[in-house]
Amino acid sequence: MRALFRGAPKNRARRGFLLAGLAAGGALIVGVGLLPPRQRLRTAQPLPVRDGAVALNGWLAIEADGSVSVVVARSEMGQGVHTALPMLVAEELDMPLSMVRLMAAPIDKIYANVALMRDMLPFHPDQRGALRDGAEHLLAKAGRELGLMFTGGSTSVRDAWGPMREAGALARAMLVAAAAEGWQVAPASCTTEGGFVRHPSGRTASYASLAARAATVDIDADAVAVKTPAQFTLIGRPQPRRDSPAKVTGAARFGIDARPPGLLYAAVRMAPVIGAGVGTVDASAVRARPGVKAVINFSAALGKHSGAGAGLAVIATTWWGAHQAAAALAVSWTAGSGDAGPARLSTEAIFQQFRARLDANGGRGDGHVYHSAGSLDALSGPGLTTLRAEYRAPFLAHAAMEPINCTAQVSGGKVKLWASTQVPSIAVDMAAKVAGVAREDVTIEVLLLGGGFGRRLEVDMVAQAVAAAAAADGMPVQLIWTREDDMMHDVYRPAALARFTGSVDGAGKVHGWDNHSVSGSIGHQYFPRSLGLPGLGPDKTAAEGEYDMAYDIANQRIAHEIVASAVPIGYFRSVGHSHNAFFKESFVDELAHAAGQDGAAFRRSLLHRQPRHLAVLDAALKAAGAAPAGRAHGVAVHACFGSVVAQVAQVSIEDGAIRVHRVVCAIDCGLAVNPNIIAQQMESAVVFGLSAALGGEITVKDGRIEQSNYHDYPVLRIGQAPQVDTIIIASAAPPEGVGEPGVPPVAPAVANAVFILTGQRLRSLPLRLAPTS
Repeated sequence: MRALFRGAPKNRARRGFLLAGLAAGGALIVGVGLLPPRQRLRTAQPLPVRDGAVALNGWLAIEADGSVSVVVARSEMGQGVHTALPMLVAEELDMPLSMVRLMAAPIDKIYANVALMRDMLPFHPDQRGALRDGAEHLLAKAGRELGLMFTGGSTSVRDAWGPMREAGALARAMLVAAAAEGWQVAPASCTTEGGFVRHPSGRTASYASLAARAATVDIDADAVAVKTPAQFTLIGRPQPRRDSPAKVTGAARFGIDARPPGLLYAAVRMAPVIGAGVGTVDASAVRARPGVKAVINFSAALGKHSGAGAGLAVIATTWWGAHQAAAALAVSWTAGSGDAGPARLSTEAIFQQFRARLDANGGRGDGHVYHSAGSLDALSGPGLTTLRAEYRAPFLAHAAMEPINCTAQVSGGKVKLWASTQVPSIAVDMAAKVAGVAREDVTIEVLLLGGGFGRRLEVDMVAQAVAAAAAADGMPVQLIWTREDDMMHDVYRPAALARFTGSVDGAGKVHGWDNHSVSGSIGHQYFPRSLGLPGLGPDKTAAEGEYDMAYDIANQRIAHEIVASAVPIGYFRSVGHSHNAFFKESFVDELAHAAGQDGAAFRRSLLHRQPRHLAVLDAALKAAGAAPAGRAHGVAVHACFGSVVAQVAQVSIEDGAIRVHRVVCAIDCGLAVNPNIIAQQMESAVVFGLSAALGGEITVKDGRIEQSNYHDYPVLRIGQAPQVDTIIIASAAPPEGVGEPGVPPVAPAVANAVFILTGQRLRSLPLRLAPTS
């Protein structure tokens, strides 16, 4: 298997070189550019399989009973990867999904998220050519070399689309070749179906009977072709979720369900003020409590994570006992960062700083210009109507249902993790660092995630759990946060402020568009604390959804300025698009109103060169029909993560409050691998987006987070959830993102409907109506 086994085993020196190169910026590109292409079919170490099973590559093994075990290298957090990813292999093997088992992914570079790296580049959608192609190619190579196993960025199916189908196609070719060799017939005369190789002569052989011989067959992987969409029999057809039955019966295992023998529990007590540390501790009374095993200070283990919650953990025989003991600790806390630091940090002060930055340079602000075209002289002039507006978005908590937790065992120079994490490779690195062992001495079992949304891209809970386990005399320790711990020590979606200036003429044509925004940078915090790399330069995620808009406006400038955030911030479902789409789509509606045009018709005129955008817009409008009496339809169109979504929100005002009755959502996400999952994700995205739009807000006062639980950080209840109708645009293009693209259009669609109903232009999230006299 010449092409299959191309590439070298793990090389820690190479990994160190690449990390150093990334820290040096361009040096990474130069270094990676000199490396040969790296295969994504074979693991560095043999795939661990059960007795009687035969691994044909790094993605699958044929079991003795004829079923196929498929490696799923992405975390299941409700987005359906335990169903969608096995479909890719089953399709190429001509097997029903019922014959496919799931196999946990070992830590290996072939499972790196290459698509995520490509998406890091801040190219405008209209910018094509050799520069972009070359940069994306080099970043993809860098991703493969770094080996980051990362579930996020709506990339799970996109990244697996090539390697998992290739793995299935190659395995099928090997099985066919093994059968043909035994039968002394041409491989081309054989077919496959239902786990068997068949020949027109009537001979059949099961995959299980052929696996051992197939593993010895010499196949050139480069000569094996995957199926075309016209040949698909499984992909593109609705399939039931494989994880649903276990979740319904309670058999599903989430991170918090880990129960290794001898399990102890840990509860935390974290600094109440952002940036504060542990001062003095008197733990004598707590240590004397029945069941208490130890009290530790985990602040040093957190390292760069310490700003998100330095503190203490109590280890005990029960979690409730640990929790009560942690609350009883006599502890004093150090100040944040001096008199001008977090102790005086507040939401008002943060936004005052944002406005000062936007006011700089004569009101034009500073920062990085992500995209520009034409001249801003077109913003004013004879016959033009010029509009100016300022939009605001708050910090947001992730508020996942499963509490933050991690289970760890440190014994005999080895570490075992049980975790609901989006980043198993980073979790392993963190555990090795905290325990002082080699990376190879850490194993991890990734369990189901009870919601991720970006919060479980962080590994602070891993550091805390390993630090606790190191003090537990070899016993496993399960560390669990309370809801209050989570809400008040999150890494929040950044707050942001944006200003727009636009001009339209008497015919309704947009002449100019100027957009300048300011916020903290997630990358400037995440890279140092989670990857050990510096956070440098512009951050694409801060301006995405603004600079990459598809509207055809000849004169435009989109800039963003980073302001260092004392508040810990992190990745969030749809990241910068989550608020920038609200800014952009709301201001487009303002321009439409100034031009005397309907919002949908106005958008059509600006999207005449964007057939995907027009298709989703027209499909959503057609399905929505006319708004019933007393209600209004708001429209928004947004592209992100490779997909384009249009939404029409049906809204009314009831008892002075905004009520959303229905959302029609049309999506072009390329080829729909499993339409059922896509519809579920759109429904999930609408509910998630509405929770943020109608009630999500984290505020800071005197350096403390003011919200603590769902009573003051509300999420949408069942009775508030609208009807969601999803339309999937047919496409044969490769699949694009699904988990996040449905979130960004929700808030502006609702806000635009509210304007139609009330005449109030809501420019701040969450959406709140002004009191009426």
